[in-house]
Amino acid sequence: MRKNIQDFFDFIREQGVITLAIGFILGGAVTKVVNSLVEDIINPLLGPLLGATGSLETAVIKIGPVEILIGNFISVLIDFLVIALVVYFGVKILKLDRIDKKKE
Repeated sequence: MRKNIQDFFDFIREQGVITLAIGFILGGAVTKVVNSLVEDIINPLLGPLLGATGSLETAVIKIGPVEILIGNFISVLIDFLVIALVVYFGVKILKLDRIDKKKE
């Protein structure tokens, strides 16, 4: 039993499970910040430009009797792009993109 417990802790240390958990926690925090940025700052600025009254999420395209809720889609797309940029530049700045490359 003691050997199994030691093997478990070795596995956690060697596989970077703690680092992965920290990454998930920070990812959740970054997501909240980005959501607030998009909903509270970007959407109110873009809403009137795209013909929405109030927030961008209320923007619709009417085709006959059909209303396409384009505002919410644009909001989610902006969310994704901001998060992707934060992750991309975070990886580049911390030089994490070189970790998996073989050393020459």
